[in-house]
Amino acid sequence: MTPSISQKHGISQKHSISQKRSTGTKRSIGMTAAMTLIALAACGTARSQDNLEKLQGMQSTGTSMAFRTVDQGGDYADQLRKNLEAIKLPTGFQIALYAVVPDARHIAFGPQGVATFVGTRKQDVWVLTDRDRNRVADEVKRFAPSIEFTIPNGVCFSKDGFLFIAEQNRVLVFPAAEFFYESPDVAAGIVVPAGELIPESEVSFNHTARVCRIGSDDKLYISLGQPHNVPPADKLDLYRETGIGGIIRMDRDGKNREVFATGVRNSVGMQFNPANGDLWFTDNQVDGMGDEIPPGELNRATKPGENFGFPWYGGGSVRTAEYKDSEPPADAVMPQREMPAHAADLGMDFYTGSSFPAKYRGGIFSAQHGSWNRTQPVGARVMFTPVNEDGTAGESQVFAEGWLASDGTYVGRPVDVEMMQDGSLLVSDDLAGAVYRISYGP
Repeated sequence: MTPSISQKHGISQKHSISQKRSTGTKRSIGMTAAMTLIALAACGTARSQDNLEKLQGMQSTGTSMAFRTVDQGGDYADQLRKNLEAIKLPTGFQIALYAVVPDARHIAFGPQGVATFVGTRKQDVWVLTDRDRNRVADEVKRFAPSIEFTIPNGVCFSKDGFLFIAEQNRVLVFPAAEFFYESPDVAAGIVVPAGELIPESEVSFNHTARVCRIGSDDKLYISLGQPHNVPPADKLDLYRETGIGGIIRMDRDGKNREVFATGVRNSVGMQFNPANGDLWFTDNQVDGMGDEIPPGELNRATKPGENFGFPWYGGGSVRTAEYKDSEPPADAVMPQREMPAHAADLGMDFYTGSSFPAKYRGGIFSAQHGSWNRTQPVGARVMFTPVNEDGTAGESQVFAEGWLASDGTYVGRPVDVEMMQDGSLLVSDDLAGAVYRISYGP
């Protein structure tokens, strides 16, 4: 008789059967656990939707007053302050820790100067309060804890105090957010329902960090990064129609949606020039073409309907291999300023304050997140680009650097730059989980 595998390895038939039963039991437990997690997730989503409906009706959700808060002291904050000693700035400028904010991404200042709101690429929106007005946040806590957010990266305010949050595939609005944020229940509304910002078929893990702004026309502008490195040709009509790979705008209540700009790969930073209303935006360009190409972009949109060249151009005037045999749009708008390849230009803001020297007034501060696929890393810094009297861009220059260490490792990765009411700048860092403040003078 040929010995069984069990007998060959000295395993009794009884033990073999027991092992099979054990394995089957483990699989059963694993499947049960997975199904339980799915059920819990669905339950959490349903509860969040129910809470949102209650908030729209100004009803209480019963959410606990025990907010999730972030400790602003201790060893971690001390180390962040020590890390800032390596940051190089022009003469007369200083940088300091403003707040410890996990996964800090885009920043929105409340127009009343009461609180600052910070989005993330996870599920939290944080609200920062400087209660003693010493230019350091005393409290950082989760905003609207009764609502379940999904990649609430894009936060922006209207001048009359409405906070808009652009998620992966939904847009919400919070009237009087600066007034209600002390409570877990906040006045809320739906601008774009879940699943309707982009088609569900195009929801991706890639390029889904939205940014938003309110224009001088009182419309809501939102950038919609497309999910590919370079999209296949059969996606272009859908993307052109829905505004994916572009910038859309709509009324503040979500009506009258239209595509404002196309040919944009993945913009994660935009702002209107207060001098003339032009919309400027950064754009992250194609990967895998080498260390030095294609360049990153700083763009200017002067009117609706402009095409900024992607995917025919991978960045600047560099053609993509995928579309090299296809004729690019004849009216494609080239960038105002080309940035170093793969530096990952993200958030930006115009400087309209008076506390910095005159050379910075009217110009653009922008954050470079830093490269991920470059042989020699580049970025992790704040840039400054002056804007000429004719509305065009001057020569870009490094303003703040040092988050990329000499050994090529990152100690921080800047995401967004926003001007405070006193003219200083806040800079978010999603690697260190922090917001810094850059000021000038004694």
